[in-house]
Amino acid sequence: MNNIESILIAVSVWAIPVLTALTLHEVAHGRVAILFGDRTAQAQGRLSLNPLKHIDPIGTVLLPIGLFAAGSPFLFGWAKPVPIDARNFRHPRADMAWVALAGPASNLVMACLWTLIGRSGLSGLFGTGVAAAWLINNAKRGLIINVVLAVFNMLPVPPLDGGRVLVGILPPTPAHWLARLEPFGFWIVIALVYLESTHVISVLSPIVASLSNLIARLAS
Repeated sequence: MNNIESILIAVSVWAIPVLTALTLHEVAHGRVAILFGDRTAQAQGRLSLNPLKHIDPIGTVLLPIGLFAAGSPFLFGWAKPVPIDARNFRHPRADMAWVALAGPASNLVMACLWTLIGRSGLSGLFGTGVAAAWLINNAKRGLIINVVLAVFNMLPVPPLDGGRVLVGILPPTPAHWLARLEPFGFWIVIALVYLESTHVISVLSPIVASLSNLIARLAS
């Protein structure tokens, strides 16, 4: 196997789980929004499973590539958010909290599915060739990527899903002040990514490890 083939394989076993995780995360938001009365994402064609519909140049491309090149133990990013119009909800704050939860919940479901695929591969269900090894590697990364996305997105800071959930369950006054952080959300996320190699990773690592181990045990 030459260097180019090795690079393509290394990239593919990260790219496929990342794109799948980010795409289904956003589609989950849009699908749950429909249940509560908002079809904005559907009307704008954002419920497609085509990753190209959801790619964000920074969050989907530059950030994961940069983390991969830097040898980061965590590989994460974000997709272009699906449009949600809370004015279409009967209970805007509470309904938005459920819509926000749908994204991380979808990642946990995907983590379980990747784990089942990985265990099936290790049992020999897909054979013992190069393709089987490639699929098992996808599954290993699919598990960790989805758990990282679920945990990172549940940090209680808007515009991350955890921040939106917190806005939905807090009393009106503190919820209002927390929601006012949303316009600065991009810079907050960038700051969290910058701190990833120091403070944030020390907090997230044991949570990610424990949740990954729990999913692996449940799948067995």
